[in-house]
Amino acid sequence: MEITPDSDIRYIKGVGEKRAALYGRLGVFTVGDLLEHYPRDYIDLTAPKSISDAEEGELCAIRASVDAKTSEQRIRRGLSVYKVRVADDRADMLLTFFNMKYAVESLEIGKEYIFYGLFSKRFTGGEMTAPEIFPAEENGYLPRYPLTEGLSGKMISANVKAALEACGEQIPDELPEAVLKQYFLCSKTEAVRSIHFPESASALARAKRRLIFEEFFEFSLGLALTRGKNRAATGIPVRPCDLRPFFGALGFELTDAQKRVIAECTADLAKPVPMNRLVQGDVGSGKTAVAAACMYAAVQSGLQCAMMAPTEVLAAQHAETLEKLFAPLGIGVALLTGSMKEKQKEAARDAIASGLAQIAVGTHALIQEGVSFRELGLVVTDEQHRFGVRQRLALMEKARSPHALVMSATPIPRTLAFVMYGDLDVSVLDEMPKNRLPVKTYLIEPDLLPRAMSFIRKFADHGLQSYIVCPLIEQNEENLSLTAAADLAERLTGQELAGCSVGLLHGKMKPGEKERVMRAFAENRLQVLVSTTVVEVGVDVPNAVVMLIEDADRFGLSQLHQLRGRVGRGTEQSYCILVSGTRNAETQERLKLLCSTSDGFRIAEQDLRMRGPGDFFGFRQHGLPTLKMADMARDMKLLELAKQAAAELLEKDPDLKLPEHALLSDRTERLMRTAAVS
Repeated sequence: MEITPDSDIRYIKGVGEKRAALYGRLGVFTVGDLLEHYPRDYIDLTAPKSISDAEEGELCAIRASVDAKTSEQRIRRGLSVYKVRVADDRADMLLTFFNMKYAVESLEIGKEYIFYGLFSKRFTGGEMTAPEIFPAEENGYLPRYPLTEGLSGKMISANVKAALEACGEQIPDELPEAVLKQYFLCSKTEAVRSIHFPESASALARAKRRLIFEEFFEFSLGLALTRGKNRAATGIPVRPCDLRPFFGALGFELTDAQKRVIAECTADLAKPVPMNRLVQGDVGSGKTAVAAACMYAAVQSGLQCAMMAPTEVLAAQHAETLEKLFAPLGIGVALLTGSMKEKQKEAARDAIASGLAQIAVGTHALIQEGVSFRELGLVVTDEQHRFGVRQRLALMEKARSPHALVMSATPIPRTLAFVMYGDLDVSVLDEMPKNRLPVKTYLIEPDLLPRAMSFIRKFADHGLQSYIVCPLIEQNEENLSLTAAADLAERLTGQELAGCSVGLLHGKMKPGEKERVMRAFAENRLQVLVSTTVVEVGVDVPNAVVMLIEDADRFGLSQLHQLRGRVGRGTEQSYCILVSGTRNAETQERLKLLCSTSDGFRIAEQDLRMRGPGDFFGFRQHGLPTLKMADMARDMKLLELAKQAAAELLEKDPDLKLPEHALLSDRTERLMRTAAVS
């Protein structure tokens, strides 16, 4: 039987039915999938170090001979420790192994091996714990693959080798020849061979560059084509209208940035194609007022608006704000969330379906069956990064080509914004209301906590409120060093803040409970709110002036900035206190940056640089294809080149309809389809 990249993986020599099922867990079903199951990193055995040249904390390979082995030491039932002393010409090193009797017994005294692991310096030499062991003559880069139980790296390497032998010359290359030449890229065949079995550092670098470019190129094409479809759709134009009644109802003066963004949005709304715009800016920069202006304009043209928020607390806050604003203008607002009683839901659905409610605010309950609109013309999503693409599309599908406004209080670096929101125009609110005082931010050691609690009590005595945020809900054995919200709330009530009203909020509470706690805090019936990061997106409490964050080193900079944005929303001077006992220099640098600036975009750039896009929001970004090779923080230059190449190609073939682009079109479509259902 002829093996091709499209063949089922079970036909590869050494795979079969059982192993094919294991590969299925990794999303590998065909021979082509296996060839594109790229190594996550490599063990570099090209230049093993001597013991004395190895650096503290370095992951490295060291060539040394076995000097001595100790007998088994039983620490407890099921745990045995073995010690092995190895040496080279200049120094020695102690190796420690746990429950690895066979590996230790196979080591021969006097024989040389390569040991790969994390090196630590000792007074007399070096130390490694559970290093990997290789023959002394082993050389090159050994691939390390994403694995699943039952599949080892050696198995995958052997299967990849068999696949390359069977059909290595048949690997299709989706990149046009002109792109390969213009951007100095190697062929797909060379890239796949070298990424799995690199013969040199330069060969590995060439393969990585080609495959990273390819991922960014296909993704750039996918975003551009999506954007093109959005632009081609027939929208519902919003007639220009007099916004003065709306501005009068606001009761405050808009910033110049808000006026500029409202002008950008209303210009989009008047076009015969749907608006697709992202409005991003720090907490408190006035995104809701911009969205409300767009809603007012849409309603004046007889259209309905839907606003989807990620939490019931935030949805209720938006509904309350919009109700106060729009009721005097004769515009009806309905709230729809999952925890509402059935009669309330039914009333909300009826008001939305009849058009009595021109504005519907809710959670994902808005996209469920049974919710219909009379004439939905504008869809607003708040904190878009918390929704999948599929959820946004589900709401959009309840209308015929509606306008879309996406709001994000998470400042997003330019490069990441392109990848996340490549189908959207971007507006930035880069100005805060004039009456807003910057929040003063301090980094303190845990031993200063008693003083911080006295600080909080002083504000409570003057009728002002505080947040205390912890990384955990309850203490557990694995994280004994981390502060837990439930334990802290109980302790503070009985000790440091005795006599103060202290509330507790966390993600495991029922929606109704959370709402009751947040409402009590918003109404100043609670002086201190101890919470997990669920408060990151919460109600607007201008009376809250202190945000104290325990174990601040456990959070990303952007998340800390979001939490800080919960205070400083009133006229009083507000404070953010970061508590951390970390001695890690890089972590301290991150936290000190937060103390020195309130510029969310600068903070976001630093967070992306130091933590990478995978950790940027503290959880996986839904709705994006998974990039196997590319790293947006590391590979920005290649991203820009790929984006440029995609734009050049689409100028010549806007819909990828030319025969020579058929494979590229298919790959791009599959990539974006995967994103839409993630």
